[in-house]
Amino acid sequence: MTASRPVPGSIEGSFVRLEPLRRDLLPALFAAIGHPIVFAGGYGGGPAGYTDTEAGFAAFAERYYPWESGNPYAVFLRGGPHDGQLVGTSTLAEFEPQHEAAHLGWTAYDPRVWGTAVNPETKLLMLGLAFEHGFGRIRIQADAANARSRAAIAGIGAEFEGILRRDRLRADGTWRDTAVFSVIVDDWPRVKAGLEERLLRFRDRPVLFRSRG
Repeated sequence: MTASRPVPGSIEGSFVRLEPLRRDLLPALFAAIGHPIVFAGGYGGGPAGYTDTEAGFAAFAERYYPWESGNPYAVFLRGGPHDGQLVGTSTLAEFEPQHEAAHLGWTAYDPRVWGTAVNPETKLLMLGLAFEHGFGRIRIQADAANARSRAAIAGIGAEFEGILRRDRLRADGTWRDTAVFSVIVDDWPRVKAGLEERLLRFRDRPVLFRSRG
């Protein structure tokens, strides 16, 4: 099957709905992920990439997300008291159709939905979309120092491939090592089953906000 970049559109799950990220959604995205704890682990270049103003976040987002070359998504909750609230973002990008390869990343969520059904269902929907469009290898990566993100990636069943040393600059000018994981098409039945099993534990209960800590 020849791989092709998905046409951006809405994707519905039981707990979340994904919509193409638009610039007019950036104020709501800032409200969701514009917190030091989100950037502390390496998101957006790390703590130095954090900005505490909506205008500063908009400028950061313009540089950070692959608006033209990728498919950035906004993640909205479905059902419950917070139905329709934007709680995060994730992106499929760096498409290489000739190699059937793409990158799933740029992912961040409101800390109030960490540990809920949001991340596993978002991964289930986005990985499913990629494999349905003929991709055979999806790379997922994190700052090697970000133990929380690495555990979350491993937790969905992605295979750890190794560390790219001195891979890219952080916002503070230091160099980060990058932990690289992947899900390939041969893994997908196992990974899909694992994600679906995790979601069953929530038994269709709507996502409720937790403390941001």
